[in-house]
Amino acid sequence: MSNKSVSTTATNTSAISRRLPLFSIIAILVALIIYVQWPEAQQEKSSFKRVVAVKMVSVVLAEFIESVEAVGTARANEQVMITSKYSDIVDEVYFDDGQKVNKGAVLVKLNNLEELAKVNELKANLSESKAHLQRLAELLLSRATSESLVEQQEAKTKAIEAQLVSAEAKFNDLTIRAPFTGVLGFREVSKGAYIDAGSVITSLDDLSIIKVDFYLPERLLTHIHVGQQISAVNSAYHDKKFIGKISAIDSRIDVSTRSIKVRATINNKALKLRPGMLLNISVLLQVENILQLPESSIIPIEDKHYVFVEKDNKAVRKAIKIGRRHPGMVEVLSGLVAGEQVVVEGALKLRDGSALSIIAQDAEETAAKVKSPVENGSKN
Repeated sequence: MSNKSVSTTATNTSAISRRLPLFSIIAILVALIIYVQWPEAQQEKSSFKRVVAVKMVSVVLAEFIESVEAVGTARANEQVMITSKYSDIVDEVYFDDGQKVNKGAVLVKLNNLEELAKVNELKANLSESKAHLQRLAELLLSRATSESLVEQQEAKTKAIEAQLVSAEAKFNDLTIRAPFTGVLGFREVSKGAYIDAGSVITSLDDLSIIKVDFYLPERLLTHIHVGQQISAVNSAYHDKKFIGKISAIDSRIDVSTRSIKVRATINNKALKLRPGMLLNISVLLQVENILQLPESSIIPIEDKHYVFVEKDNKAVRKAIKIGRRHPGMVEVLSGLVAGEQVVVEGALKLRDGSALSIIAQDAEETAAKVKSPVENGSKN
């Protein structure tokens, strides 16, 4: 029995000895795998501690221009179609297409020989009638004529005077003049042409002032008033703004659209605007000093808004409350103070506590944005 036990023990020892190299190889392989994977694990772990390059911007206290936009069509300050009151032949045309004329300038003269003869005849008749009336008045003083004859002559004289006034009016109407200073349109008649009463000769527009009518919601009735500043833009002039003011507000609200009609006037001495142009109108509602930030610095999460600030070269996430917006800028109601620096570029790479490397602090760019011209303001 003892010999058998010794033999079994020896056999087990021999088997372990034979497998020892295999165990050694496995141990070496495991160690090698751990050695190879260890730098990657360390690198992955250290990646969360990388330094993020960011651009900072200051919170500024600046003017916030709140406005509302509308669309309107340009109209001349005064506009009229020049027509003939009578039918006749055109004797002379005194203007060219697009000419600027002053009030009272002669535009067209129609054939007026017949009317001129009529005026001269009535003037002669009136002169004779007045002389006869004078003689009768002298005879009446000496009782050489009756009072009824004098009265009849007075009536005859007044009738001739009335006829003369009518004839002179018709004579003057055959000379067509500009009713106000302005710019003429295209000439529609030629010398020698026969025109009918009501025929269009040309158009006349006073372009020194441009009127524009537009509609605003009735809720803004208490925010607008006569004299309020507006700006207008037309596609022909790209980003050029024409400044004007509200000249009138309609006394009624449109019952179908619940909007109110507003009229504004724009100085147009340079004659750049023309009637019929489509104008995009911005009405300046109010200007106030408020804290502002570039819109790109705000990080919305659900119904809250955050920004990243820097403290000890690390990112600190701050909750803020925002208000009105206009393109590129946001009003800061609470959470920040003027002059405080916030991350404007690189914020999406940050987490609370991330290491920061500030590459730029752009306060001038922010100031330029908040000094932009009239923009449309809205509530967030």
